[in-house]
Amino acid sequence: MATIDEPRSGARAVDRAIEVLNCFEGDDPELSVSELAQRAGLPISTTHRLARALVRGGLLEQDPGTDRYRIGHGLAALARPALDRLGLDEVAPHLYALAAGIRITVSVSLIDDHDAVTVFQARPPVAFCHHQVPRARQSLHASATGHALLAYAPTRAAADLDLDLDRVRRTGFASELIETEDPIRALAVPIVGPHRQVRGALAVQARAARLDSELVRAVVPAMRIAAGRIAPLFQTTGGTALSTAELRSR
Repeated sequence: MATIDEPRSGARAVDRAIEVLNCFEGDDPELSVSELAQRAGLPISTTHRLARALVRGGLLEQDPGTDRYRIGHGLAALARPALDRLGLDEVAPHLYALAAGIRITVSVSLIDDHDAVTVFQARPPVAFCHHQVPRARQSLHASATGHALLAYAPTRAAADLDLDLDRVRRTGFASELIETEDPIRALAVPIVGPHRQVRGALAVQARAARLDSELVRAVVPAMRIAAGRIAPLFQTTGGTALSTAELRSR
């Protein structure tokens, strides 16, 4: 019986370790063991054992002063091959040039299941503020980035978004007003490759008071030009680039 239960127990430990790592997907760069346990839905003792194992593996680090955990350098090293496959080394100079020109952080997002996931950000050398940093994961159906990704490959499940998607196709960009104490406006344009494949979305966001209609008219053309330039360089292999037919089947 032990030989049968062993792989099950090992797989469960791996699943739990992944749950612990996923706790860092939000806006908190450092978390205590109790916060990790609460977010992962695990006992504190189990979370502590998993966190220590992840520290030994270099996937997490622990601040010696606060005992709080953060993503480790080892995880960044493991992610490097995936980022290389996307062609981000070739894309990055164009994104930094755009960010410097419009003085707003530029981000690139890909489709991951029902979400848009940010895989790269280029900050401008001046005029940066925290309002320009998008959420790491955004709903495809409830964000400017998601609408830009869906507009050229709408799904049947997105039928309620037809009017918004028609507007995106007509204007070439998606817009979203994020209601906060200091409202934020987000803009996104699709990165479209050969055969009309939606390779990703290029997005910016800033305080709505700054990113007003006049600045939108100036920023969007620059975003569309940059999206066109990086599309041939953006190598979304392994199923990341989704065609219209593929998205309709989701």
